[in-house]
Formats: sequence, structure tokens, C-alpha cells
Amino acid sequence: MLLAALLVLGSAAVDAARVWDGSRFAWYDTDAGDDFKSALPIGNGRLGAAVFGTPTEKLVLNENSVWSGGWLDRANPKSKDAVPKIREMLVAGDITGAGESAMDNMAGNPTSPRAYNPLVNMGIDMGHGSGIESYTRWLDTLEGTASVNYIHGGANYSREYVASYPHGVLAVRLTADAPGKLDVKLSLSREKWVLSQTADTGSGESGHKVTLSANSGQSSNAITFWSEARVVNSGGTATSPDGKTISITGADTVDIFFDAETSYRYPDAEAAQAELNRKLDAATAAGYPAVRSAAIDDFSSLTGRVKLDLGSSSDVGLQPAPTRLSNFKENPDADPQLMTLMFNFGRHLLVASSRDTGPRSLPANLQGLWNEDYDPAWQSKYTININLEMNYWPALVTNLAETQKPVFDLLNEAIPRGKAVAKTMYGCDDGFVLHHNTDLWGDAAPVDKGTPYTVWPMGAAWLSADAMEHYHFTQNETFLAEVAWPILRQAARFFHCHLFEWNGHWTAGPSLSPEHAFIVPDGLTQPGRSEGLDLSIEMDNQLLHQLFTNINTTCTILNLPQSNPDCAAVATYLPTIRPPAIHPTTNRLLEWHNPSYTDTEPGHRHFSPLWGLYPGSLLTLNTNETLADAAGTLLDHRLASGSGSTGWSRAWATALYARLQRGEDAWRNAQELVKLFPSPNLWSSDNGRGTPFQIDGNFGLVGGMAEMWVQSHGGGGAFVAGAWWN
Repeated sequence: MLLAALLVLGSAAVDAARVWDGSRFAWYDTDAGDDFKSALPIGNGRLGAAVFGTPTEKLVLNENSVWSGGWLDRANPKSKDAVPKIREMLVAGDITGAGESAMDNMAGNPTSPRAYNPLVNMGIDMGHGSGIESYTRWLDTLEGTASVNYIHGGANYSREYVASYPHGVLAVRLTADAPGKLDVKLSLSREKWVLSQTADTGSGESGHKVTLSANSGQSSNAITFWSEARVVNSGGTATSPDGKTISITGADTVDIFFDAETSYRYPDAEAAQAELNRKLDAATAAGYPAVRSAAIDDFSSLTGRVKLDLGSSSDVGLQPAPTRLSNFKENPDADPQLMTLMFNFGRHLLVASSRDTGPRSLPANLQGLWNEDYDPAWQSKYTININLEMNYWPALVTNLAETQKPVFDLLNEAIPRGKAVAKTMYGCDDGFVLHHNTDLWGDAAPVDKGTPYTVWPMGAAWLSADAMEHYHFTQNETFLAEVAWPILRQAARFFHCHLFEWNGHWTAGPSLSPEHAFIVPDGLTQPGRSEGLDLSIEMDNQLLHQLFTNINTTCTILNLPQSNPDCAAVATYLPTIRPPAIHPTTNRLLEWHNPSYTDTEPGHRHFSPLWGLYPGSLLTLNTNETLADAAGTLLDHRLASGSGSTGWSRAWATALYARLQRGEDAWRNAQELVKLFPSPNLWSSDNGRGTPFQIDGNFGLVGGMAEMWVQSHGGGGAFVAGAWWN
């Protein structure tokens, strides 16, 4: 096996490099130092680890339900009376006044929901602070494992890191090529809100224990977690000099099994700790080789479903990942295997950060699963005006349908929250609404405070389209009836209440084109001001058209009677949603209903008015060539004006050009993403300088690349494995 060969060859990194598959492995001849974005990410869908590979190892560990606090009711009760008045102001052309009123009366209090937080850091001190030679560190994107190998004091040391979905734990094995060489001090630590820390040197196969429990720092309504590292040594002795750490001396092998459980999923501490003990007892009883084997079999059974071959990079592909990234900037065509590696790495990240882990599974957030900050960028939450949806662009088209199940679990949390917000803020007694962000509690209130982003009541419409897309690929009517249909009809019922007739069309608003603003033209109030709030946004109309089309399709497939009120409503709304319009002089698809509006950012990073091109299919060449041409003209204008300025934006451009069947443009944008945005560990960044980390660029790249070769629209769907709902 290749891993075994690498361990044998580990005495010289240059020799080991000769056997690297440049499409599968990201390898390094240095450790990550203090740089989180150089650490290697592994995960089992719930637990994650970032492997730094430093002499004194630091593992940043995460559990995806550790957030900054409990449920917050942020809905603004002033909104219900304000919305009709805001509409009247927009209809009358008082754009600025409407925006000011919306911020005063519709912004949530507080303005943001909960933030994703770190779990604990694991320290593994082997006393190897200096004198390390022939260092090699690598990530295997097929098997989902990470490893470190080096020479110290004449002995060859290896560290293996595994995230096991079957056993529900993280596992580490430390070995040396001579007996009795391992001296290891193990610790768990956390900067904030620690409740307890203990260590116990047990006996027998159950291992020694290091525990840490903490919460989110709130006096009430906190999320509490319990974590434990179970240590099993072969040879040597174990002590706990301070009652908080375990020291192993003179061991042949040291195995570490780790789990954490939280109050998000369990009713009390006893239930959470019982589950923690169950998993750790089972893992230690099975032993590291069995845990590792089961984890690899499971992970590779998913990642191995798709194989991409873009050709060989020859010796260029054998270089360490940072060297390859640097060389790629100058000559991207010389390393096609780096593009394949980025494709495989994105699928690795999706499997690692999004699995069905039982009740209340959680999807990949803005950083997937990996976070070291208590105040991460954008709270590392679920941004649903593009980012969460983009995370799952690879799921269906690259045969990883199971990874979407946590999205629908989160929607189950969000529907009752969204129903309450629909009633409180919009006066709608039925249906649910989501705005542009949510958290693990399904928070549905508007987020942040600004007219280009706060009031966008279309989040449920977009996510309902993803549920329908899941059906189109799987063709599973049980999923359609039991999962997708409740989401679709509850999303539509909100719009039955919220839409109003304006200029002969059923219209949504107040709303906005996500995060983009326009200059108020002469004749409206106040001319020259930058504003975002309006009516009849192009993206909204596309989402509404798709929502009611999906309702109609579902009613037909499930043989629901036309007397069914959800089915009957389609005849009222679908024919009179405002169709897309083309600017009379630029021939670009209009983003807003008024052609006199001008962009504040012609190269804006969002491609919201092109939703119907990708991920939707209302603007494709097969549907309407005239609209597709106008969409392409707008896309060209955006890119020429500086769009694609983040990793995820460049990924979206890749997918859009693929849908336009402009392969060279799609490939060029994919290459530009890899030139500009990866961190040393291949995570996508937001700004091309490595910070902040934003994982949707990795996922979006996979979806965009797949779209170049397999057009995922036009009906029919495709069978995918792993039907979790059966």
C-alpha cells in the first residue's frame, strides 16, 4: 500500500516524493508553524481536526454543534406594521426613505445570530523541539487521512491521523521504528469558559483519560460540551503529574481516541457522557488498526465514486504543495494534476465536513468544519444568499448525495423559526421565511444592518430549490414526498401571503439583490445615493418562478389533486411572475427592474441575477437562447470590471461559463481561482491573500469543473448511490 511504502521511505523526503500521486496527495516538507491555513484538515462529518505537524503537535479540534450560545429570538416586532409602508415608499420612488425605514424597523436585535466556535486544542509533546530531519507531512484526499514522518535522534517517527465516521471518533497513532522510543505528553486545552479538566491513568485496554468540558460562556441557555481523549500505550508507563495531562514514557506505540458530545443533541449531561463513553469504549476495544481500516473503507467508498484524469504533470506534480501553487501562478498548464488535486480536495472536504451523523446533523458552514477563532469571519455561520448552497454544488453531480442530508436537517430546525418570523415580521400566518443567514438553531430573522444585504426574504425559496434538485438527481419519490414537499409548500405559503400585485405582476419586496447596491437615478429619492432596497428584484423573480414550477412538478409526480390548495395556487402566481428583462442599450440582463439604476460595483462578486443560469436552469441555452446571450453579456461585463475577486465568486463564474458552453472561459476562470485564492493547505480564501478562509470556493470549484463535462440540468436527473432516506 502507498502509505506503508511512504513510511518505509520516510528517511528522505526527496525519495518519498518520487511516489506521490500529484492528483491525490498534498504533501509538505515543513510543518504548518502557527498558520492555521497551512494545517491539514480531516473530519468525520461532525468532528474535525486541523493537523499542524509541528514538533510539539497542536491539533485544532472542532465539533460542529459548538456555537457561541443558545437560541436567540431576534425578530423585530416593528416590522409587521412597517412593511406595507416601506412598499408604498418604494412604489412612490422614495428609495432612500424606504431603506432607512427598513433598517429602523426590520433589522434584527441583536443584528447577528450565533457564531461557530472552536472545541479544544490537543497537544502532543514528544520532546522533539529541535533536530528533526527528513520531515514529510501529507494529506490523502482519497482516504481522508493525514500523516507526518521524520527522523529525530537517529529514529524514524510517524504520526497518523484518522477521522472515523463508522466509529464516530478521531484517532491518532504515534510510532517509532525502534522499541521504547516514545515519550509523549498529552493535553487538552481551551482559552475560554472551561468547566472542568481531569486526567486519569487507568489500567488495561480501556486506556488512560484526559477530559475537558466547557460551555459557550453564557450564564443561561449555553451550549455545553464534554470531550475526552482516551490513550492506549503499548509498552512504557503512564503518569499524570498534574491531574490534567497524561505522560507516557518508553512506549513502543501510543494510540489516541478522541470524542466530544454537546448539549445541542442530548437532553442532559448524563446522556451526552453516556454517548461519549459508548463511542470511546467501542473504539478502544476495536483497536486503532480496525478503526483506521473502517474509516478508510468508508471514506474512500464515497470519494472513490468519481475519478478525474486531466493528464500527468510529470515531475512538476511531485513537488510539495506550496511549490506547486507558486509554480502554477506562472505556468498553470504545466501542472494539470494540481487542478485534479483541487477537485479531489474539494470532495474530500465535503465528505469530511458533512455527513448524516444522526438527529440534528449539521451541514458544512462557511469554514466547513474547521475553525480556531472565537470570533471567526462572518461568524462562520450559514450564509444562504450563496455560500451554503455553493457548499453543496459538488454533492449531486459528483455522486455524494448523502452529504446533503444535514442541509435538510437544518431546514427542519429552521421551518418553525421561519414560521414565527413570518408571522411576527410580515403578518403571515402560514409558511416560513429565511433571510440571508442562519445558524444551528435555524435563526430566520434578518442579519446585520445595511440596505444591500439585510432584508432579503428569499432564503427558503433558494434552499427549497436545492431540495427539488436532490429529487431530480435521485428520482426518489419517498424523498420528494417526505422531505422536499414539506419544504416546498411551506416556502410557497409564505409567498402566498407576502407577494402583492404591482405593474401587473405578483411581486416580492422589500428585498434586494444580495450585497449589491445601485445609484438612485434622477426622478427618484434621493438621486445619487447608494441604496440596495427595492421591489421585483431579478433574482427574486427567478427564485419565485422556480419555486412555483417545482410545486407544480411535485403535485404532478405525487398525483396530488388540483384541488389541493398548494397545487391550485400555482395557477395564480406562476403565470404572472415578472419575466427577465434585457437592458435596451447594453443588452445585459437587468439586475433590477429599473434600467436607469447603475451599479455601485460593476465588478461585484455576486452573480445574483444569473441564478437562473447556474445553479438554476431558466436562462440556459436550451431554455431561452436570447436570455442566455444577455446573461453571458452581463457575466462578461462583471468579469471585465473586476468580478471574481473572491474564491467563491471565481468558482461561480466557472460554473456560469460552463452552463453557457463556453469551455475555454470556464477553464480559464477555474485556473484563475487556483492561481489566486488557495492557502498553503489548499483552502480557498476570500481575498486572494489567504485570509479569511471561506470554504465555498473549494466546493464551488468542484461543481464548476464538473459542469464543464457533465451538464447537470435539462431534466431526467441521474441515479446516485447512498439513498439515506430509504
